Parts: sequence; C-alpha cells; structure tokens
Amino acid sequence: MMKNIYEECPVYKNKLITLKQTTMEDAQELLECYSDEKAVPFFNSDNCQGDDFHYTTIERMQKAVDFWDFSYKNKYFVRWTIILNDTNKKIGTVEMFHRIADDEFNHHGVLRIDLQSHYEKQPVIDAILEIVDENFYEAFDVKAILTKAIPNAAERITSLIQKGYQPTNKKLGIYDDYFVGKIKGTGKKTTH
Repeated sequence: MMKNIYEECPVYKNKLITLKQTTMEDAQELLECYSDEKAVPFFNSDNCQGDDFHYTTIERMQKAVDFWDFSYKNKYFVRWTIILNDTNKKIGTVEMFHRIADDEFNHHGVLRIDLQSHYEKQPVIDAILEIVDENFYEAFDVKAILTKAIPNAAERITSLIQKGYQPTNKKLGIYDDYFVGKIKGTGKKTTH
C-alpha cells in the first residue's frame, strides 16, 4: 500500500536528477530560476491569480516557498526542487496535483515544470518525465497527466511527444497549450 503523499513526501531519483520536496533552504538557489527572464514564459502560471512566477528578490522567493509549504500542508499540491545529481545544483521545481473539475479532464493530474532557461533541455525534461510517469499516476491517484508547453518550447514539446504525451487540442478551463499523457493502466495514449 502506497503512503499518502501529503503525509510523507517521497524523494525521487534517477541517473540525472533528484526531486525532493521544496523547503525554505532552497529559496536562494531557486531565485536563479525564478529571476531568469528567459525562463518565465515557459512557467505555467495558469489559474495562479496573476502570479507570473517572475521573482527578483529573495523575499518574494521565500514568500512563494512559504505558500508552497502551506499548499502542501493543506493538500492542494506538492512542489519538488529539481537537483542535478552531478553538481547538486537546484535548477527549478516541479509541481503536481490531482484536478477535480466538472469537465472531461476531471481526475487528471496537472504537472508544472519550472526550469532555469539554461536547463530547458531535452535530457533534463526527459529525466523529469521519467520520474513523473513512473511515480505520479499512483502517488496522486490520477488517470492521466496534463502539462503545459507553449508553442516555442521546442525541447519540452519534443520530450513530451517522445514520452507519449500529445496535444489536447482543447482548452483546460480557459487555458491553451496543454499536452496529455497516457491513460493509467492502459499504456494507450489518450484521445481527447
């Protein structure tokens, strides 16, 4: 029986990266990611009450980490810091939650990937998706995973397609540019 992710947050690791729950001690290094103007357009700020995740001060970064911690404690979502194994550098974050909505994407997971622009590369994104696909379906009890990739996110889109994600060609609420992964337990791509 799998533990409740909101009671004990797992650490995930593969050859390239480690995902560990984001804590205040990560804020200083994560500011490099969130102050990176080239990275900001790739962040998914849909439904975030106007927050574009462009943070230029440590105080604003700490406020975000504090909110992520509050959200974890209240079982809204989980935010992990992405750490490169060979250097221990913190290069961004991943967020995931189970979406409940009165639409065809009910019980889908929503995955957000925020990376420093220098690391918005296929090997890093592949490594993230490998962990996501192996663990997040079960951990969040979702039947499929949605994630956003804007049209000029070429490396991200390539990774997603190679990992079996495809464009939804539909809005998620009022938002565009979502891709959807396989339906859990079938190995088949979704046909939204």
